[in-house]
Amino acid sequence: MTELNCLVCKSDIEVEESVTTGEILECGSCGQEHEVHVESNLVSIALAPEIEETWGE
Repeated sequence: MTELNCLVCKSDIEVEESVTTGEILECGSCGQEHEVHVESNLVSIALAPEIEETWGE
């Protein structure tokens, strides 16, 4: 298991070894969602994009 820091409040976020790119993790402290990126066994996170409403689709 890997621990990364929330990009908003800096709290620890536990990341399972089986995590895959595109998975969304939520910070247990502030609720911010993060998108996981895995490349060459290196795991990083970025702020998850906001879900936008699509009108008329």
